[in-house]
Amino acid sequence: MPVSKLRRQIACNAARLMYERQESEYYRAKMKAARRICRGWVKPRDLPSNAEIRDEIQNLARIHEGESRKVRLMEMRLEALRMMKLLERFKPRLIGSVLTGHIRKGSDIDLHLFSDNIHSVTGELDFHGIQYETERKHVVKNGEPQVFRHIHIQDRFEFELTVYPENKNTYAFKSSITGKAIEKTSVAQLEQFLLKEYPDIDLEDALTGVEDKIDRFALFYSLLLPLENVKQSLKYHPEGDVLYHSLQVYDLACDQLPYDEEFLLAALLHDVGKGIEPVDHVAAGLDAISDHITERTAWLIENHMLVHKIQNGTIGARAHRRLRANESYEELLLLGECDRDGRQVGVVTTDLEDALGYIRHIGSTFG
Repeated sequence: MPVSKLRRQIACNAARLMYERQESEYYRAKMKAARRICRGWVKPRDLPSNAEIRDEIQNLARIHEGESRKVRLMEMRLEALRMMKLLERFKPRLIGSVLTGHIRKGSDIDLHLFSDNIHSVTGELDFHGIQYETERKHVVKNGEPQVFRHIHIQDRFEFELTVYPENKNTYAFKSSITGKAIEKTSVAQLEQFLLKEYPDIDLEDALTGVEDKIDRFALFYSLLLPLENVKQSLKYHPEGDVLYHSLQVYDLACDQLPYDEEFLLAALLHDVGKGIEPVDHVAAGLDAISDHITERTAWLIENHMLVHKIQNGTIGARAHRRLRANESYEELLLLGECDRDGRQVGVVTTDLEDALGYIRHIGSTFG
């Protein structure tokens, strides 16, 4: 097999691994692809460069995502500008695929921030009510051990903020793809870039539109978290608070249909209205979340209380026929079983953040 053809084959295979998010690092993707194709040792000169793999990833993105990719790229750039404005005192710089345009399914927004105290950055995020997780990553680069401080944010799009010391603000970081100084842009430069890239855009209106778009998982979190303080009748709910019950139901549902996003959301959110209006918690919950869930999820939540009547034989024949006519009837019965069984004392449940994180990414996991 000619070297050029072998390189291209490895590049295509590695690109698919990264596009499908089976691998996140170029080196691991190309080595796994080489082992699959060559079934043994491969010469270094036969391995494609990171740039070759990146180009193949872009080909896959164009084939599978079409015009929607362009829309998402613009939205991600606007989200980057919004976040940079919030964190402007840390001299943020946008880098990576959102700036260059080389995004793919699952791409995040990469920002460099500069502060000698990471708690200053997290304090600013706390002030704006932004959820995040911090990470200290130990790596060996150029033969020297280094520690990188990352902040991960899950919103409409994921962010990875890397915090460097203030004196690194003018440092020329090198790209792992090209080996050259990475492209980066400040708030002012990004604004000019957006006006040039999208000449018809009204930047102020566009940013307002971005701010008005609600991350549905942030909404779900804000409605679910207070449920840990909502107690229930010990006669029917010996397990205690509503959040603990909801997480038990979610875990049971996940054991049954781990790939069904709509069903899992129904399990997690079925009692969310108890923190709003306990007398009619189903209607109250649906009123709060109906714009952010599918019709199927809403139907499951709306009718989950009727499963108790089905189980004890008190439901009317007409009402039961109506339910059986729905294609999700079996899942409704399953939700009712999870609701009934999710009332155990002392069982360990998934954390709320982990449950929402799993559902958020379920499309990319099983799609």
